Amino acid sequence: MKAISVIGSGTMGNGIAHVFAQHGYHVSLVDISAAQLEKAITTISKNMDRQVSKGTLSESEKVSALARIITFTSLEDGVKNADLVVEAATENMSLKLDIFRQLDQFAPSSAILASNTSSISITKIAAVTKRPSQVIGMHFMNPVPVMKLVEVIRGYATSDEVTEIIMDLSRNLSKEPVEVNDYPGFVANRILMPMINEAIYTLYEGVAGVSEIDTVMKLGMAHPMGPLQLADFIGLDVCLSILRVLHDGFGNPKYAPCPLLVNMVEAGFKGVKTGEGFYQYTPGSKDLVVSPRFSK
Repeated sequence: MKAISVIGSGTMGNGIAHVFAQHGYHVSLVDISAAQLEKAITTISKNMDRQVSKGTLSESEKVSALARIITFTSLEDGVKNADLVVEAATENMSLKLDIFRQLDQFAPSSAILASNTSSISITKIAAVTKRPSQVIGMHFMNPVPVMKLVEVIRGYATSDEVTEIIMDLSRNLSKEPVEVNDYPGFVANRILMPMINEAIYTLYEGVAGVSEIDTVMKLGMAHPMGPLQLADFIGLDVCLSILRVLHDGFGNPKYAPCPLLVNMVEAGFKGVKTGEGFYQYTPGSKDLVVSPRFSK
């Protein structure tokens, strides 16, 4: 397996393309936006420069890796020679189903179709294709070049052979794959999102402030980042989307999103990506400043 197509060139997509190219795979990076693709290549190059400066990648390795990435704005052209397709589009059910219908049509019949979804059912995605045994979840963590985990999700019909191929492939990327079954939120987000939601409820109910909640979790539970800062980093809209998947999938009120989270997303305060969530973010600054909306 040498030819990899990555669908979507945002934060996750460009990170996935980066890792595959760095490990010797030929990558077709596909996005409907040529400007977004150009931005993605710039981001990958800067991130590789960081690796060069740290001595984990040589300059020649960086040049070779970048040369292995080709960009496409046509889905058909971008996947026609793929051994593996990794979809990393926005976490939206209808969008992903539409992409997989097209992938099933355009990708070689032997190709494995993987989704980087963080919560959407692999079984449901696989059902819109004629190759459900070849559809699997390959959930990378952000930032992809740094984080070791790949959550490998078996859909109801995913074959043992495809699962083993993806487990081995993940190890070839210097990742640690963990095999899980296909239930809402899988493992990572089934555990993480209720914690984040509970932190938001703790703020909403006035138990403590933003920095106080995050400090308790960082110092008391040895988390590298507090849950509210992490929510901002993930994207509050993404957190809300995953909680709704959990709530709908299990029908359990414990997964109901906090009203404060719903209001923030509806108002456009989505965290780092919009410049403000629980904290305010200024380009070029590493200072962690609580949003004035939550300042005492």
